Amino acid sequence: MAGIEIRDAHLHNLKNVDVDIPRGKLVAVTGVSGSGKSSLAFGTIHGEGQRRYFESVAPFARRLIGSAVDPQVGQVEGLPPTVALEQSTSGGGARSTVGTVSALSNSVRLLYSRAGDNPHGLYSDSFSPNTPEGMCPTCQGTGVVHEPTEATMVPDPTKSIEEGAIAAWPGAWAGKNFHDILQTLGYDLDSPWKDLPEADRHWILFTEERPVVTVKPLRGADQIQRNYEGTWRSVASYLTNTLAETQSDTLRKRVLSFMESRTCPTCHGRRLNPRALEVTYAGLPIDELGALPLDRVHELLAAQSPDPNTAEALLLKQILPALQSALDLGLGHLSLDRPSRSLSAGELQRIRLAAQLRSGLFGVAYVLDEPSAGLHPAERGAVLDICRQFVAAGNSVLLVEHDMDLVAQADWLVDVGPLAGERGGEVVYSGPVGEYDADTPTARALNNRELSLNDAARSPFASLSLQGVHARTIDNLDVEFGLGQFTAVAGVSGSGKSTLVSTVLAGVLREGASAVTDEDEADDAGGDTAFSVGARAGFDEVSRVVQITQKPIGRTPRSTLATYTGLFDGVRKLFAATDEAERRKWTVSRFSYNVKQGQCPTCGGAGKIEVELVFLPGSYTTCPDCGGARYNDETLEVTWQGMNIAEVLDLTVDEAADVFAEEPKVLRAVETLQAVGLGYLRLGQGAPELSGGEAQRIKLATELQRSRNSRRGHTVYLLDEPTTGLHPADVELLVAELNSLVDAGQTVIVVEHNLDVLAQADRIIEMGPGAGAEGGRIIADGTPAEVAAQNTATGRVLR
Repeated sequence: MAGIEIRDAHLHNLKNVDVDIPRGKLVAVTGVSGSGKSSLAFGTIHGEGQRRYFESVAPFARRLIGSAVDPQVGQVEGLPPTVALEQSTSGGGARSTVGTVSALSNSVRLLYSRAGDNPHGLYSDSFSPNTPEGMCPTCQGTGVVHEPTEATMVPDPTKSIEEGAIAAWPGAWAGKNFHDILQTLGYDLDSPWKDLPEADRHWILFTEERPVVTVKPLRGADQIQRNYEGTWRSVASYLTNTLAETQSDTLRKRVLSFMESRTCPTCHGRRLNPRALEVTYAGLPIDELGALPLDRVHELLAAQSPDPNTAEALLLKQILPALQSALDLGLGHLSLDRPSRSLSAGELQRIRLAAQLRSGLFGVAYVLDEPSAGLHPAERGAVLDICRQFVAAGNSVLLVEHDMDLVAQADWLVDVGPLAGERGGEVVYSGPVGEYDADTPTARALNNRELSLNDAARSPFASLSLQGVHARTIDNLDVEFGLGQFTAVAGVSGSGKSTLVSTVLAGVLREGASAVTDEDEADDAGGDTAFSVGARAGFDEVSRVVQITQKPIGRTPRSTLATYTGLFDGVRKLFAATDEAERRKWTVSRFSYNVKQGQCPTCGGAGKIEVELVFLPGSYTTCPDCGGARYNDETLEVTWQGMNIAEVLDLTVDEAADVFAEEPKVLRAVETLQAVGLGYLRLGQGAPELSGGEAQRIKLATELQRSRNSRRGHTVYLLDEPTTGLHPADVELLVAELNSLVDAGQTVIVVEHNLDVLAQADRIIEMGPGAGAEGGRIIADGTPAEVAAQNTATGRVLR
């Protein structure tokens, strides 16, 4: 068999795997969550492809590319160049849009510069709000101007400066510095702000002067008393400079909260300079074309009839197929100017997938990460069509996928498992899909795809009523959600499901209930979408709302499964209560790897150190002193049940269930993690190593643990596509836990495409009938059986 020959793959949990995979075929790579399938497809196969590419690149250029994964494989033969399209919850920077991610914006700008009406000799950069040539000079291409005012910088003028009147000042040393400079300059810090002379208030807030003074700070008796030269900067100057220079989203949000934002008076929010906005193509300036849905853009451009020998005709030949691919993948509701941060991971990946079709590559292996994510079952045939186009063009496709209807149509199947973590990491089958017959989770899911519709739906005890909802494409919608029910909101991509649940319902619930969202993500949960509701009722029945997303549980190895769930607090208490710890007078803080006394001094408790080489990209490696243990040797001398604290962190969740069987507080957290199928993860597994689906289930497990100990009234749980990244066997566990919440009297509302979830819900609300302007309405509402009887996209696939 001519193909890719892999020998001794041992990355992560892979157990010295040998496997042969055919080239020029559509290959599905399957397995339960944590089985090792991504380690094989992305870590080993694509990782080896990256490594070989790195070897062909000049050393001085390697650090511009980014670090590659060590594939940890003995030998790979027959490997073509690889292109990976992975799920990502990061949509790029603040200026990143659908047009920039898909590269369609480049072609459209060229079209305007070459074929636009009256182009004035403008170049393509003249039509970009992200370049000096194209951006509006007043707002720098953002469409919005941000201006600090006295009211925004000093929200409570009855306070004195000493009492914190200047809320816009930064915290910590920088804010103390500004305070001390004003004190040195002799300004009144003790009178209410409103009583200060207007000239003083204006100077403090708006002066462009930058006096330098010798500051004599007042410090505590145990602190060093040292004078320094301090340079004054007005509050407005600090805010505007920080906004222009910061790379931190958190700091940017804080700064903007002390500024007044309004539409740019020069471009009126259109972001471009006046010359570019004068140019039209097909009767529209470029910003108006960018605001149209992609299906409308395709219709408009397809109607043009250029001379076949012109640049216009050549550019349209590039643009129209890419647009058609986007439409086929269910992205017709998006616009070129839609911020990429507002997109789901599935939408982002499908945009990149559509862009790849125009690359014309031959002889490569595409490695795709669940491209069906975010697609309604009725739309998933388009993914298969795209994959077949790649294969027909002389390429290979490796599809890491959980949708068994798609897997069933592949040419070849590689199933990794049989279970997760230590009980996975083996290739249990590699061969034609139709010949797979074994007692494994994947084989069972492939051979038993019949749905069992819920015939015992729970009735609500009350309802949340929203009337006159307006948001994005939702126009004057009335809807009710049952309390005490498991409700699934379904519909094709772009039909308004997430807007209704994650933006409108979540926003209204947050206004009146005790809200729990992912850290610093309240804005992300609702996005930047404005919404309005005419009338609402029943919300006084809700005490608490929990919105669980796929955002990471942290961004560094310091955030781990154990710390996020809170179980590590209980573990540290057990260590602090040992005889040896008490003899040494150590408290629980000694057993935190974030505290100096206990952590390894080399890595600071991270377990890893960053290595920077002159001609290679930076990468992390295990700390050479603690070997990844995170702690110093002295701390590791204390043991509980024969294990030190690092050895406990190295336990899997399943192993921890046995170890902590007699410790109820720790065991409860461990058992909830097992219940959502995360028994294979290690307690000390860092946040960067977790997938979006794993992060969401960790949050759900943490919340399940809290809810079982909570007497805080009725809770509404909101989840957006929680089955993303889950094998059918894991979906079954997830549905059982969601049902347990409802059985306990709570409310669960999910946005979902997975048919097993829809079939087991008490009620389905289907949005549609299409996407974008063709959606935003409720087209079906009832039990799974009632919806299955209707002629809608969801009804047809449930039958």
